[in-house]
Amino acid sequence: MSRLILEQLDSLLIASRAHGYGEAGRLSVGFSTSMSIGDLRATLAEFKRRTPQVELSTFERSRVRLMRALRSGTIDIAIAPGFSASCSQGSLQVWNERILILLDKDHRLAARDIVNWTDLHGETVILGRQDPASQIEDLIVSKLIARDDRPKIERHDVSRDIVKSLISMGLGIGLVMESDIGACFSGLDYRELQDGTGPSRIGFYAHWLKDNDNPALKRFLSLLSERYPFPIAAPE
Repeated sequence: MSRLILEQLDSLLIASRAHGYGEAGRLSVGFSTSMSIGDLRATLAEFKRRTPQVELSTFERSRVRLMRALRSGTIDIAIAPGFSASCSQGSLQVWNERILILLDKDHRLAARDIVNWTDLHGETVILGRQDPASQIEDLIVSKLIARDDRPKIERHDVSRDIVKSLISMGLGIGLVMESDIGACFSGLDYRELQDGTGPSRIGFYAHWLKDNDNPALKRFLSLLSERYPFPIAAPE
C-alpha cells in the first residue's frame, strides 16, 4: 500500500512540474487567417511536437471577435492582422502574408500571371466573416486613392468555403491571405496582387494579456520569439 501511495505522489509531482514548465495543461489559440499552409500551421505543429501533453484548442474568428475573446479570457492568445495598442496586452510581430486575388478560371484577369491594384476597377470583392475585412478595405483605400478606381466591396456572413462558391459562380472576386493557397477549390485560381513596388502584404501580430500566468502560454510565446526574433514595429 505504501509503495502505491509513493508512486501516486511521484505521478502527481511529475504532473505538477510538467504544468509548471508549460509541458502540460491547456492552451487556447485564436486566429484570423487560413491554416492550410504557412507560418501559423508550422508554428502550431512545432509547438505540439515539443509539448505533446498540452491540450491545444483553436478558435477561428474575425479580428474584432478575437480581441473580445482575449479580453474575456476565452482564449490565451490571438494571432491576427494588425497591431493593437493596449496597456493590458502584450504584442509580438510574427509574420506577414501576401495578399492574393482569388478568381474564377474564366475571369478576364485569370489570363495574367500578376494582377495590379488598378486592374480591380469595376470588380466586386466578396469578403466573408472570417476575412480581415477592415485591413483589406484599408489596403484598398491606400492603394487606390480615387474612390472611382476602387472595386465594390460586398460583405457576406458566410465561411471561406461559401465565399469561394460565390466566386466560382461568377459573382465577384476575393482578396485572400497567401496561407489560403493550400485550400484548393475546383475552378478557382490565385494571382499575385502588386503595385509599383511589388507584392502587397499584411503584417500579423500575436496578442495576449500580460497577467495571464498560463505556463503553456509562456512556452508558446517562447517558441514565437525563437521563430520570429525581430523587434515589434508599432504603427504610428
